[in-house]
Amino acid sequence: MAPINELIRGLRAIVPERRLLLGRAQLAAYESDALTAFAVSPTAVVLAESADEVIRTVRLCHDLGVPFVPRGSGTSLSGGSLPIEGGVIIALNRLNRILELDPDRRIAVVEPGVINLHVSRAAAPYGLHYAPDPSSQQVCTIGGNIGFNSGGAHCLKYGMTANHVLGLKAVLATGEVVELGGDSLETIEPDWTGLFVGSEGLFGIALEITLRLLPIAESSYTILAGYDTVEAAGEAVARIVAAGLLPAAMEIMDAIAIEAATAAVHAEYPPGAEAVLIVELEAPRDLLEAERRRLDDLIRESGAIGVHTATSPEERAAIWRGRKSAFSAVGRLSPDYLVQDGVVPRSRLGYALRRIVELSREYGLRVANVFHAGDGNLHPLILYDGQREGEFERAEALAGRILDLCIELGGSITGEHGVGVEKRAFLPRMFAPDDVDAFHRIRLAMDPKQIANRGKMFPSLRELGAGSVAEHPPMVEAL
Repeated sequence: MAPINELIRGLRAIVPERRLLLGRAQLAAYESDALTAFAVSPTAVVLAESADEVIRTVRLCHDLGVPFVPRGSGTSLSGGSLPIEGGVIIALNRLNRILELDPDRRIAVVEPGVINLHVSRAAAPYGLHYAPDPSSQQVCTIGGNIGFNSGGAHCLKYGMTANHVLGLKAVLATGEVVELGGDSLETIEPDWTGLFVGSEGLFGIALEITLRLLPIAESSYTILAGYDTVEAAGEAVARIVAAGLLPAAMEIMDAIAIEAATAAVHAEYPPGAEAVLIVELEAPRDLLEAERRRLDDLIRESGAIGVHTATSPEERAAIWRGRKSAFSAVGRLSPDYLVQDGVVPRSRLGYALRRIVELSREYGLRVANVFHAGDGNLHPLILYDGQREGEFERAEALAGRILDLCIELGGSITGEHGVGVEKRAFLPRMFAPDDVDAFHRIRLAMDPKQIANRGKMFPSLRELGAGSVAEHPPMVEAL
């Protein structure tokens, strides 16, 4: 790696001094992302304001062999934008322009620092919206959404970020600028855009992104139902899916999450409920009425102990405000918490929730469950106090047991938060060695020096455990 002085001189030639952060106090804000249990101080932070500055910074890092980390709002819950020691953070928040919005073609072309929700706000006057809606959509950026293929509450019906990115312009870790995909769903080439989305920054940095916009639903119906147990709420989800309904969203919160949301935003839930299920239908008005009647019957048959239906946009917003505030609201109940992001088949949802409760008791730590029930994407929040000796390690061990449970049930170690640094050791538990080797070779083809977001996704030899270096050749250069 190049001497620090040479790196700093190069960065000063790219951005003015006021946008090059070098002081200890300045760098402190960038030491962690939303996974605050891990912290690393970067050598420098570049506050880029143009695509050209990003490209020149990447090329400098490539020439000097210096690792870099792209960062938007820092909302990653897997340590995806954790700095690299000796490396550079390339902050993208100031690349926040919507470059084009074409309602006729139903596309928006945006820079990576554009806030997710701002796309829908800009498209709303034309009767359009951007469908992926992570809980952090008021602050998370499109660039970060692309890195981790974010979903959100409505991904059950509308899909993940990958389903809504048509094309992008990006600078690879080598400094090469490429254009992938286009402005249409129809392509005649390999799906390079799909490969880039969800790559966790290991290939490079998206500079311009072409997004697909969808019409705002003609009508919607939102219902909140309370249940005696989380398992009963999970069984209601299975009942709804088995009936052939495809809601836009199905979300479950357990008693601890309910407690937190009630305190934070004064959300109102059925008294005594140990879990609540939120179901939202979106459809043309004539079709919605039939689906609404069927859903009401299913909720009644599922044994709900309290039901509230939204009769106005304000009531609908209030229901979702409680759900979308749940992650941050849990901070009122515990000084620290870990958020996991595993997936299980819907048919095993009830069993998985029961096992999480049992594991919570075994480890002596409270777990708040908030999750996208429709696609089995669990978000257990493990509450702990980092000031108590050994409690963080116990929380990590519990998180690992939950991921192992997801794998055992035929699920995944991540639904939308990515692998990052938190779940690297679990990648070989989910995939065969040949699969991991193929992943790594693709990364090497894009980034031979492995400087783009180094240390994310792929396990180190220490994490792989027993075995010689020769058994894991693709990992060696990354260490």
